[in-house]
Amino acid sequence: MTPQRSPRVLVIQNAERSGPGRLPGWWEEMGLQVVVVPGAETPATPEGFDAVVLLGGGFLPDDDRHAPWLPVERALTRRAVADGVPLLGICLGAQVLAAVTGGTVRGDHGRPERGSCAVSLRPEAETDVLFAGLPREIRVIQNHRDQITELPPGVVRLAESEACPVQAFRVGERAWGVQFHPEAGADRLDHWDEAALADAGLDLRALRAEAEKAEPQSARNAKRLAANFAELVRRAAGGPSDRLVDVGGDLP
Repeated sequence: MTPQRSPRVLVIQNAERSGPGRLPGWWEEMGLQVVVVPGAETPATPEGFDAVVLLGGGFLPDDDRHAPWLPVERALTRRAVADGVPLLGICLGAQVLAAVTGGTVRGDHGRPERGSCAVSLRPEAETDVLFAGLPREIRVIQNHRDQITELPPGVVRLAESEACPVQAFRVGERAWGVQFHPEAGADRLDHWDEAALADAGLDLRALRAEAEKAEPQSARNAKRLAANFAELVRRAAGGPSDRLVDVGGDLP
């Protein structure tokens, strides 16, 4: 009998400093094969892959002059949604998903979110497979000043925060966008620009302390979300499901 191959996940890295963080290690533990490519090498279709992940970046989803690969990334996103290929958009990636399906993204809108922030799951998330097993409020790393201000018709809004009403949403049955960063732990703040944050009235030392305090539970929740995505990727690829995943302790 021919051994079944591991499902392949295509990860698009839009910016050098916005890498996949802890996700590849977790997903490889969970039986997935992760392929990370820079934005400039984005393929126009998900052919050859069982899932697509779009990472963040400090620009808008239509900023083609700054990131000339964005038209191809938008085409990839449309194709993945149309073909039912599991897709997870993170920060900029979520904004790309919203934009290509008919939503609105605005730059420098509302209050920026930086560091470890509280996100509340909406009632719709109770039956959503990506958020299964997560508590109603989670703390996550945020680093954005742009927002999705309007979701396309028929899209399910799953999470919100005080500063940003659209923190997570689902398009159809297999595409999700999250404004926050499940790939990033508290150590991501070690690379932030202290002077730039100070100019914005923020204290990097205080942000670090808050993120480190929340990290144990935040990491467990992020790994649960990653495990949920891995499970649905395996099912979509026709592979074995219900794989036992250790997320480092019981969730509340």
